[in-house]
Amino acid sequence: MASSPCGNTNFDSGLEIKTRSVEQTLIPLVSQITTLINHKDKPNKSERTLAAIHRVGQAVSVAVGRFVAVGEAIASENQELKDEMGQACFEARRAGDAIAQLTDAGSTMPPQSEGGVTVFNDRTGMVKAARLLLSSVTKVLVLADRIVIKQIITSRNKVLVTLDHLERVSTFQEFVQIFSQFGNEMVEFAHLTGDRQNDLKDEKKKARMAAARAVLEKCTMMLLTASKTCLRHPDCESARINKDTVFHRMRCALEQVIEIVTEARSCGENRILPASIYNGIKDFKSNVECLRENLYTLSPQSMGSQLEALVERTEDFTDSAYTSHEQRQAILGLCQLARQDTQQLVHAWVEAQSVHAKEATECMEVAILKTCQRVHDLRRELHKVAVCRATDLLKVHGEHLPLRALKAGGAEGNQEAVAEYSRTLTEQKEQLVETCRLLCHVSGTEPLEITCIHAEETFHVIGPQIISAAQTLALHPSSKIAKENLEVFCEAWESQLCDMALLLREINDVFEGRREKRSYLSLPRAGKHSTNLKTAKAVKLDAEEQSSMAKLGLELRLLSSDVDTEVEKWEEQEHDIVRQSQSLASMAYNMYLFTRGEGLLKTTLDLFHQAEVLSEEGLQLCSSVRTFSTRLVDEEKSVVMTEMEKLVAFCQQLQMGGKTPVQGKTATFQKVDSSIQATRGILTVVLYLLPFCNKLNKKYKSERSSLGSPQDWRERQDSTSPVKEEGALHSKNSNGFGVKCLEQHIAGLNILESK
Repeated sequence: MASSPCGNTNFDSGLEIKTRSVEQTLIPLVSQITTLINHKDKPNKSERTLAAIHRVGQAVSVAVGRFVAVGEAIASENQELKDEMGQACFEARRAGDAIAQLTDAGSTMPPQSEGGVTVFNDRTGMVKAARLLLSSVTKVLVLADRIVIKQIITSRNKVLVTLDHLERVSTFQEFVQIFSQFGNEMVEFAHLTGDRQNDLKDEKKKARMAAARAVLEKCTMMLLTASKTCLRHPDCESARINKDTVFHRMRCALEQVIEIVTEARSCGENRILPASIYNGIKDFKSNVECLRENLYTLSPQSMGSQLEALVERTEDFTDSAYTSHEQRQAILGLCQLARQDTQQLVHAWVEAQSVHAKEATECMEVAILKTCQRVHDLRRELHKVAVCRATDLLKVHGEHLPLRALKAGGAEGNQEAVAEYSRTLTEQKEQLVETCRLLCHVSGTEPLEITCIHAEETFHVIGPQIISAAQTLALHPSSKIAKENLEVFCEAWESQLCDMALLLREINDVFEGRREKRSYLSLPRAGKHSTNLKTAKAVKLDAEEQSSMAKLGLELRLLSSDVDTEVEKWEEQEHDIVRQSQSLASMAYNMYLFTRGEGLLKTTLDLFHQAEVLSEEGLQLCSSVRTFSTRLVDEEKSVVMTEMEKLVAFCQQLQMGGKTPVQGKTATFQKVDSSIQATRGILTVVLYLLPFCNKLNKKYKSERSSLGSPQDWRERQDSTSPVKEEGALHSKNSNGFGVKCLEQHIAGLNILESK
């Protein structure tokens, strides 16, 4: 009972906790109950101890009472859960009352003088009541969680019905009317599923949910333009194919979301992932190293078979037409050396078994080390091949030459040119699909494998869609709708290339064993920015507005990731410039999540508050940069001050925009756009300053060391310390995403009250 439910999330009720919100709600309760059960068994207890235990018991009872009241209200609104919820609430209330009674006698005097039954002489009763309370509260929470799932299913069903209507419309007027409704329903679905994605504990489910939501996000705008094109050109076969593909992808993605939240048997999680080389090497090394402890668990023949199965998977690399001769020979050579080392290991192993050895011999130990090192070298070579291939492709495709040619050919009605560049795009698509498959082999984690598979499927589908859209435009070169449609599909391709670049960076981080980056959890502090609370109205962007924000959001994501990369290059991780740059990247990433309908920023009001906090942090960075520049020579200082002036201008622009009141959806959307544009400008300047300042910092640090003048430097630092301390103090007071603040925010939430 003393352990947290987070370590073992199965209680007497047999219910498993699968979301973070349920887990976080239980933690304080477990802490309080643990305090009651683990009190020191001293014969004489002070009045202070008795009073403290009494307060804890009463606090538990009062909290359970409020909790149960909300649970009973939920039960009255959801008839299908009324009986289960009612029983769970009854048990929780009974357990809370029992705990209150067992701690009540401790409020005035020791229990021996009263002769009553208390926590001090009925420890078994307290343990029983605590178990009942945890079990029943957990059941109430899980039942409430089922209501969240029901909301997602209901939202999905509404989207599906409207989707069917959209597919059957025959006039523009009817389409516009229904699409407006569809957009609102998709926004609701995006927020519900975004919250669910953030709440899931299982990282594989989170990755699958993210993939399905990414499809829906991209397909919403595709559906709009593909449907309009089909309505304008009803006899065009390529337009119809495009439209049908979009509708099919959306239905599949909607179904995948429901399979994840309901854990249906057909869920993608239950589908076996392709056997990756990374996992094969991991399992092989594990079996080899286990021989140190037990020589008789596996047979020598099974070890050889496992290696051959591993080598067979490398054929995805060696059989590829895009793998160079040198790379192919390196992979084949390492595979052969791995076979030889494994054979030597098996030989030493058989000898050890023949003399009935109880543990690995010295000869075996050497063979184990050599074999593990060899497959590690193989993994490194495969990683290098996959990453180099992906990097080269991203450089080539960054020019988007086939896309430009298809747009130009379609606009001119040149069907031959469209056919020619369609072949080029198809070849690029095949290269990208194969590269995603290779990245999947070396990705290192199951969530990243899932993301690689999603990228592979996306390129496989969008490539032909772009070609169909170009063919439609070539047949109707004067059609503005057909031109717009091609633009949307090309943007989806470019967006997926950006996602692939980020995926590549994450795979490299895993391979190089970089420490996991801190979570981007920034939320404006309550009451800190209250100037607009009474006048501004918190609204959510509709589907079309969110889609138009997607490109800007991706730029923020890339820039924030680049800032993180530059920050890691600093030796002094506690430097003010480093810390404040990290803060800016964190908040910018949160704004990116907002453009996807995810994260802690739920409404435009949240976004504007975050922008104000970001601008303040940007100005603090300016202060730190100004202090830093005092040690520079004139030429260096001039460069830094020029960039700092740009940074100040962007921060002031963000502040002025945040204070400007807006009314109406159009004005609100423009303010969102302006806030993100200014944030992008801030990160662009920071991305220039970070490596420049790092270089100068190393230079002057080296000079100080070689000149032997640490005292002079300290004196110089002392002369500027008041500025630094003042900046640090102001930063501490204005930073809106401190961990403590966030913990207080989470602790203040109640999953039941939010329903």
